[in-house]
Amino acid sequence: MSDPLAAYRLPQAPWYHPTGQEVLLYERAYAHRMPMILKGPTGCGKTRFVEYMAWKLGKPLVTLACNEDMTASDLVGRYLLDAQGTVWQDGPLTRAVRHGGICYLDEVVEARQDTTVVIHPLTDARRMLPLDRKGEVIQAHPDFQLVVSYNPGYQSRSKDMKPSTRQRFAALVFDYPAPDTETEIVAHEAGIAPALAARLVRVAQGSRALKNRGLEEGISTRMLIYAGRLIRDGVDPRDSCAMALTSALTDDPDMAQALHDLVDAHFA
Repeated sequence: MSDPLAAYRLPQAPWYHPTGQEVLLYERAYAHRMPMILKGPTGCGKTRFVEYMAWKLGKPLVTLACNEDMTASDLVGRYLLDAQGTVWQDGPLTRAVRHGGICYLDEVVEARQDTTVVIHPLTDARRMLPLDRKGEVIQAHPDFQLVVSYNPGYQSRSKDMKPSTRQRFAALVFDYPAPDTETEIVAHEAGIAPALAARLVRVAQGSRALKNRGLEEGISTRMLIYAGRLIRDGVDPRDSCAMALTSALTDDPDMAQALHDLVDAHFA
């Protein structure tokens, strides 16, 4: 019998550098199929972590990037017309529930709250998914787990996760790695020398000190990897940083200048 989630299985191990006990803690949570929240700033490694854990556990990973236009039907499925007539098509959440995958809802608070309520029966002892339009209730496969992520420091109150939803999950808190660890990550992922990666990390640390003083977010690890790859390919370091860091982070002329000055201090 073919694997209905074959397309969602990772073909090779994603590279991930642990920063604490998160791997062990997740393994213990998965053993009980606890629903999980991954909390932390954008670009700090939450998605890479859940990819790594899905591979390590040998489970398919169904990922959805949430947005305000996403409907409940986008999650659970809908009736579609084909040559034979009207046919039900499972949504990605339903496929994971039915066949036993890890379903990862990235930036879950970006979705409308009337959409995300469909996950509530999956996050308590019932572990079931009602398909109201189909008149079916699916009992979750024993291997199914629900994982969501969001950035609590970035969301407005109107988009924060409701306490009644948050309390259904166990949580792991992520942040940008310690400088030595972040240097190793950037060097590996960008394919650059550790000394160069360390200079980029120092730029990021300076930008993060400006958070809530003109910047909503500091430079993320992901952005440093982008800049490092450009430098590796021969782009001038300051041009690389302007493209991947400064211009991507702010449109404010004064803040952009402050970031340019920060880059010049390390790459002049």
